[in-house]
Amino acid sequence: MNYDRQANLPAMFFDVMAEKTDKPLLWAKRDGAWRPTTRGEAAAEAAALAAALAACGIAPGDRVMLVSENRPEWPIADLGIMSAGAITVPAYTTNQPGDHLHILTNSGAKGAIVSTASLAERLLPAAAQAPELQFILAIEPTHRAQSFVKPIHDWRETLDKHRPPNGGRPAAVERLKRTDTACIIYTSGTGGVPKGVMLSHGAVLSNCKGAYYLLLELGLDDDVFLSFLPLSHSYEHTAGMHFPLSIGAQIYYAEGADKLGANMVEVRPTIMTAVPRLYETMHRRIAAGVAAKGGLSEKLFNRAVELGRKRYRKQPLTMGERIADAALDVLVRKKVRARFGGRLKVMVSGGAPLNADIGVFFTALGLRILQGYGLTESAPVISCNLPSKVRLDTVGPPMVDIEVKIAEDGEICARGELVMQGYWRDPATTAEAIKDGWLHTGDIGEIDADGFIRITDRKKDLIVNSGGDNISPQRVEGFLTLQPEIAQAMVYGDRQPHLVALIVPDEGWAASWAKTHGKPGELAALISDPAFHEAIGDAVERVNATLSSLERVRKFTMIAEPFTSANEMMTPTLKIRRHKILAAYRPRLDALYGG
Repeated sequence: MNYDRQANLPAMFFDVMAEKTDKPLLWAKRDGAWRPTTRGEAAAEAAALAAALAACGIAPGDRVMLVSENRPEWPIADLGIMSAGAITVPAYTTNQPGDHLHILTNSGAKGAIVSTASLAERLLPAAAQAPELQFILAIEPTHRAQSFVKPIHDWRETLDKHRPPNGGRPAAVERLKRTDTACIIYTSGTGGVPKGVMLSHGAVLSNCKGAYYLLLELGLDDDVFLSFLPLSHSYEHTAGMHFPLSIGAQIYYAEGADKLGANMVEVRPTIMTAVPRLYETMHRRIAAGVAAKGGLSEKLFNRAVELGRKRYRKQPLTMGERIADAALDVLVRKKVRARFGGRLKVMVSGGAPLNADIGVFFTALGLRILQGYGLTESAPVISCNLPSKVRLDTVGPPMVDIEVKIAEDGEICARGELVMQGYWRDPATTAEAIKDGWLHTGDIGEIDADGFIRITDRKKDLIVNSGGDNISPQRVEGFLTLQPEIAQAMVYGDRQPHLVALIVPDEGWAASWAKTHGKPGELAALISDPAFHEAIGDAVERVNATLSSLERVRKFTMIAEPFTSANEMMTPTLKIRRHKILAAYRPRLDALYGG
C-alpha cells in the first residue's frame, strides 16, 4: 500500500474493496453465529448511503452525526458520509441527551445516523432542539419514528431506494483532497466540555502509513482484528478501522466487554488494540485465577513469569533455566496464548499510560505488547514501541514522517500531516494548541539517546503541593491499582501538604476477605469496617514503601461505586474524569486534611 498516493480515505477504501470482492470483511454475531459482510457488499452499501445522503440534501462540507455501537454499519456509515463529500461527527453511545445536544449544536450537523432504538431514545430529545438538524437515518426501527417532529428514514429502505445502478465509487470521492476535513471527533471530556477536533483525510492516512511500517516486520497478510473499543474514539477509528481496511484485513465486532474473552477464542485475532485498563483487568483476572488454583499450577506459572521477565530484561539464563523456560513455554505460556486465540502477533496499548509492570507481565507470558502514544489531536498516534525493540517504560520512537521535540517547559510537541486542522469553531483554543505548526500535546516527557519518548505526566494533571513540588498522580495511581485489593484509585493533593486518595476496593478480593473474616459480603458495608480499612491500608503502605516521600499517600477514603462511563466518572475509553470525581467527592477528600 502506497499511502502517499492516496487522495482521500474513501478512494483508498474503494480501491482495496475492488480486489477480491467476495472476500469477507466485516463480521458480527447474529442469532449465535458470526455472519460476514463481504468487501463488495460493504463498498456497495457505502456508495448507496452516499447517494441517499445527497438525496436528503447533504452537500460537500456538511456534517452528519453518527451514533452507533461497533457493528458493520459503523464503517459503512463513515465511508458513506465521506463519499458524499460530507464530514463524519462520531458520538459516544454513552452520551446523554445534553451531550448530544452540545455536539449537534456545536457541529451544526445537518443529519444524524443512529443504530438502535435505545440509542435513539437519548438522541431524539437533543435532535428535536438542534436547529440545523434536518433528518435522522435509523439503522434499526425506533417506535418514536411516527411521532417525532423531524423525518426519520429507515436505513434499509433508504439505501435500497438510492442504490446506484452501476455500482462504483460516488463522483464526490474524486473531488475530495487529502487536506479536506474527514471527521470532527469530540474529545471525551476528561477536563471539561468536549471540543471538536478536525482531522483531515491526510492526517488519518498518515497514521495508517505509520502503523503499516511499524507492523510490517511482523508480516501483514490476511490479518484479523477484534474491535471492541468505541469507534467514536480516534484510537479505534484509525487503528481499529481505517488501518485494517487499508490492508484488507477482516474486522470482527465483539459482542461486548463481558464476552470479550469468549470472542477472542472464537475469532482468534492476529492484531489487537486496547487501552491500559483492559490489560490491567486481564492481569488481575489471570493472577486471581492462578492463585485460586494454587499448588503446582501456581508455581509453574510464577516461574514462567519470572524467567520471561529475565529474558525481557536481557539477563542471562543458566543452562537449567533455559531448559525450564522451554518446558514452561509449552506447559504455561501456550495455554495463556490460547486464551487470546492462539495466533496474536501483537497487542498494542494506547489511550493512556500503561504501567510497565503490566506490560512486562504479558511479555513474560509470550504475548508481545507494544505501548504507543498519541491524542485525538494527532489522529491519534504519535509514537509506538517497535516489535523488534520493545522498551515498555517508554512509548517508543515517533512513527514515520512525524517530528517530535521537547519544549523548554518539558511539554511534548509534534509536527507532521497527522496534526489536526484545529478545534471546530474555536480559533482561540486552536492557537493555544498549535504554534508554528507544532502541536503542543499537554503531556510532559523526555526523549532518550535512542529517540524513545518517555511520558512523565499530563501537564494539566500535575499536582503541585503546598511546597511547590510537582507530583505525577497517574504514576501513584498506577502503583495503587496493581495491588489485588484495589480496583481503582484517584490521588488528590493540589496545594496541599501531602497526597490523599479515593479508593474503590476490588469486589472479588473484598468478597474473599469478608468470607474469611465472617463479615457481611456487601462492599458498601465493608468500607465502614475498621478491620477492612486496615487491610486496604496495608496495600497502600506496600505501595508507599516503593515511592518517594512526596508521592506517598498519607490518608485515604473508600467508596463502593466504581468509576464508570455510565456515571460519567470515566471516559468511554476508561480514563478517569478527575473533574467529575472531584465534583462528587471533593468534600470527603478535603476532610482527610482536617487535622
